[in-house]
Amino acid sequence: MIDATGSEYAFAAPTGDWLADLLDIGDQARAIMRRHPWLPSLLITRSVLGPNGLVLLEHVLKALAPHPASLAAKLEAFAILNTTTALFVQNDLGGGSARQQRNAAYLNHALATGRYPRLAELLAPASPAQVSPAEAAADPADRYRDILARILSGLLVPVLAGSGCPAADQPDGRGHEQQRERE
Repeated sequence: MIDATGSEYAFAAPTGDWLADLLDIGDQARAIMRRHPWLPSLLITRSVLGPNGLVLLEHVLKALAPHPASLAAKLEAFAILNTTTALFVQNDLGGGSARQQRNAAYLNHALATGRYPRLAELLAPASPAQVSPAEAAADPADRYRDILARILSGLLVPVLAGSGCPAADQPDGRGHEQQRERE
């Protein structure tokens, strides 16, 4: 059943913009999972790879072909794309923004007691320069593409050999230059 839903993808030729291509796949995955509400939890707990899953994986790898990340990182990106999308859909199906509004109301009530000063400090209104009104009001479901883009971009940043740190984090700044050269 899981693999059968993979036949619902419509693959366009990669555009050369790997992130846009993966976000398109994520949008399609999200729509498929919403049509099949049983699918997200099965993808997380009982994921299987069948013929349609192989076609999907091949398409993702084709979209990522120009990216300098290792094959292992590309396979991780595929897994994270599917898992993150499934979690977003599960959240939507589980009450999404209505649940978020109830939690926000409870949080405001709890903060008013004064018993959570660190949390109150963390959640104090930020300066307008730090948070735009659109960001402040955005429903996480509406931020799916932004969040997924940040996850995938971070996951596919080259890592310095043996350091476990992204190349862009080098203190001398060479990582950013090296990343730009690879792109």
